[in-house]
Amino acid sequence: MNDAAIKRLIFALDVQTFAEAQEWVKRLRGQVGVFKVGKQLFTTCGPDVVRMIRASGGEVFLDLKYHDIPNTVAMATVEACRLGVRMVNVHALGGGEMMAVTAAAAAQVCREEGHPLPLLLAVTILTSSTDATLREIGIERPVTEMVPRLAKLTKDSGFAGVVASPQEVGLIRAACGPDFAIVTPGVRPATASLDDQKRVMTPGEAIRAGADYLVIGRPIAAAADPEAAAAAIVAEMATALKGR
Repeated sequence: MNDAAIKRLIFALDVQTFAEAQEWVKRLRGQVGVFKVGKQLFTTCGPDVVRMIRASGGEVFLDLKYHDIPNTVAMATVEACRLGVRMVNVHALGGGEMMAVTAAAAAQVCREEGHPLPLLLAVTILTSSTDATLREIGIERPVTEMVPRLAKLTKDSGFAGVVASPQEVGLIRAACGPDFAIVTPGVRPATASLDDQKRVMTPGEAIRAGADYLVIGRPIAAAADPEAAAAAIVAEMATALKGR
């Protein structure tokens, strides 16, 4: 069961340099299932950091949250497919056409060039956002209404899942069914600080709620013993999986 839990744990490589990323991949390769490459690291290192992780035998979640006109997002996602990433995401707020065009382009290039199709994900509402954040930008509907609405749009557009707060997992399941993938940041062990996350759960709570993958960074990276911290999170996830 621990192997199943490891595959569901995504470590956020929120570091500044290629060397730091390489060291974390070396340390945690057997402890986590996927390494998340976000905007800071990708801006610094570019595709080379993805290639390094893949060459080390690791899987990559390319977390760049594409949000642009449909063709631009589709072509960026095609290049992510060619890099061999396991997961890639866009912003659901880009709309159904953007996602549908992207899903079709990704499927076509993977079919024609023999790449495995990444898990295509869309971000619903960022875990740092609240109802007040949405009102500030002119969205009067609450987070609890926007998240399942955007998740359903994502599914209808041909994507395989969403990135969303664990607190909205039940709403997403109700809107999209049991086979729709849910990747959840905003996960913190009970002993960890919340940092800038607003809507959080512990790893066990998130898995029991129905999350498929958990994104965890600082609670592992800032721990006195990161390997032990990752192992403890995996053990908590494995226990929760037994009850599903």
